[in-house]
Amino acid sequence: MADYQIRWVQGHVEVYDRLGRFQFSADTEQEALRDLEDGWAA
Repeated sequence: MADYQIRWVQGHVEVYDRLGRFQFSADTEQEALRDLEDGWAA
């Protein structure tokens, strides 16, 4: 099971933790993945 989930929401992406709690949003999936690599992931 992934530690996060990325969801498309009205033209941007939102990142949620494995419990479904909102963490942050980004303009693209690539930006979200980069942010996760840069330390957003717990």
